[in-house]
Amino acid sequence: MGSQTSYLHTRTQVLVHGGFVDGSGWEGVYRALRKDRFTVSIVQNPTISLADDVNATKRVVAAQNGPVILVGHSYGGVVITEAGNDPKVVGLVYIAAFAPDEGESVSSLIKDPPPGAPVPPILPPQDGYLFLDKAQFPASFAADVYKGKAEFMADSQVPWGVEALNGAVSQPAWKTKPSWYLVATDDRMIPPPAQRLMSKRAGATVVEVSGSHAVYVSQVNAVAGLIAKAAKGA
Repeated sequence: MGSQTSYLHTRTQVLVHGGFVDGSGWEGVYRALRKDRFTVSIVQNPTISLADDVNATKRVVAAQNGPVILVGHSYGGVVITEAGNDPKVVGLVYIAAFAPDEGESVSSLIKDPPPGAPVPPILPPQDGYLFLDKAQFPASFAADVYKGKAEFMADSQVPWGVEALNGAVSQPAWKTKPSWYLVATDDRMIPPPAQRLMSKRAGATVVEVSGSHAVYVSQVNAVAGLIAKAAKGA
């Protein structure tokens, strides 16, 4: 972990997307952070395997000057939990994200959903990849995103590799580095109680926002605000 002095002056963020989407969903948050004169880079994960996505993230981290705040949405939380062990990373921000412990994966975290929890409309695997049912995508993933945008997100889905879901974390970075967590209280992909449990376990500083799983698209100011607080060590 970087020194306290460098940490308090972290001006660089690296944003990591989750499954079914790509890095372009971060555009609103990117613009908000850039307006505050932060340096921001977006990782384009292949979402084929966890190892590949961790490597893709570490390549972007390596290209930055100075300490980095690593931000992950959804499955991106798994990626930053592993990639965050990089010595340049001084803080982790989870946005409605998985925050696994050692040996955990998306698959293990979702295998026993709480009674009554919404079931994501994931279609049966095709050639080792998953998609969400396009008709149900807006309501499940992006209920508070305007209709046209949510439909575009549904129709431009990125195949999510089953291998990525099964990728287990070997060393959770949140055990040695400070973390922040934004709980999306209207999330129908990762149940809010599960988000609260993972954030508490990680010892994260938590904020709760009324938003869907796509809170990083619909609630740009709240998301960018939490990232800025993390960057300032607040």
